[in-house]
Amino acid sequence: MKHSKLWLLWLTMIIISITTLSYLILEGEDKSVFTPGAMTGGHHQIGVACDACHTSSFTDEDEMQKACESCHGDQRQKPFDSHPQSKFTDPRNADRLEKINALYCVTCHVEHKPEITQKTGLTQPLDFCVHCHQDIAEDRPSHAGMGFETCASAGCHNYHNNRALYTDFLVKHMHEPETLDKQVVPAREFASVLEEIATYPHDRYPVSTLTAKDMDAPAGMSVEKELMHDWESTAHARSGVNCSACHLQGQEGEDKVWVDHPDHRSCQTCHDVEVTQFQQGKHGMRLKSGLSAMTPAQARLPMKEDAHAKQLNCNTCHQGHAYKLETAAVEACLGCHDDQHSLAYKDSPHYTLWEKEMQGDLPAGSGVSCASCHMPRTSIDVSDWLRRVVVQHNQNATLVPNEKMIRPVCMSCHGLPFAIDAMADTDLVQRNFKGKPSVHINSVDMAEQDNNRHLQETGGDAF
Repeated sequence: MKHSKLWLLWLTMIIISITTLSYLILEGEDKSVFTPGAMTGGHHQIGVACDACHTSSFTDEDEMQKACESCHGDQRQKPFDSHPQSKFTDPRNADRLEKINALYCVTCHVEHKPEITQKTGLTQPLDFCVHCHQDIAEDRPSHAGMGFETCASAGCHNYHNNRALYTDFLVKHMHEPETLDKQVVPAREFASVLEEIATYPHDRYPVSTLTAKDMDAPAGMSVEKELMHDWESTAHARSGVNCSACHLQGQEGEDKVWVDHPDHRSCQTCHDVEVTQFQQGKHGMRLKSGLSAMTPAQARLPMKEDAHAKQLNCNTCHQGHAYKLETAAVEACLGCHDDQHSLAYKDSPHYTLWEKEMQGDLPAGSGVSCASCHMPRTSIDVSDWLRRVVVQHNQNATLVPNEKMIRPVCMSCHGLPFAIDAMADTDLVQRNFKGKPSVHINSVDMAEQDNNRHLQETGGDAF
């Protein structure tokens, strides 16, 4: 009898275990129980969904590469990548693939290996540059004696986006002052180029000003005066975007359903570029993977406790109906972030400029908000015939390494030498740039030396 009970208990535990594992594999969102090791900061949010990266195989390098490129493919093209795949498919560089196979992301970025993972997700030894650049001192005497583990030091080289540190770029800007005469970020231009954006649904939302009497909320629905006023004051109302544009959801050809709380899919109807970028960053990457929206509780940076349960979507920052960009640019960020850099913002010279712009004491674009730096306005090709200024909603695009921020952000107001030093000063970054850099990076100095040597050797031909 005793043995029968033990057998029954054992069988029950086995059934429960099989049922639990089956649910996790087939239905459960969180599959992190199966991961062989901790994920990097860039991917830990989607680590609960193995198939976000492991689409059909756990070992096939080509399949893994497709998964990497589905999110990061655009960043592996010139001019954003200093080492695009095309560099290594060139037969002249074929021998370098024998030393380090740069055709595959996983050669340098292996997940689940926290014991060898560097800050930027690199899992190669820090001196891996030696494989291809062992003769660098012959071409650049200024680099003689430098250890290859110093290549990626702040203000020097980034394997991928290295555009702010090319020698010719350093030489071009080497004599710039700390602060430029004109200090302003690019102006938004979505409304001004709306007629040229082919993907905008012009047939459904012709550009014309709407007022409260035009609101097409369902019959019998009570609309608060405050909500009505908020909507009337926005670019949506001025551009012909009515209630149904956001609240009616459904596939083309189907009966659409009124949704009280529309999500990013409604926004994507008109703002496809911005939503696509949003889903590439930490704020929205879970949505792209078919998971529930990110909450600040899932972040590895310190977040305010009362914000832990917020689900991050477009409306989290832009608010329903009011869509105040000023709120989204500062208060939305500080409503969640509780790290030292964020907390120091309101005591920084950047915030002083922002306040003056908001008060009308400075022209538009001269203040510096959180979004000015972490979601910069950049000019991109949105089609074969149109280039426009877009707010980069992938807040990770210029975050790590932070030198990527120099060209699209810092140089709107500051000279290149000052920007390189500022970005390399970790204490200054933590103080949110209150004060001057206490470190000096020799990148510009070395570029000037190389340029002078080059001019002597060529008789005056510039780089």
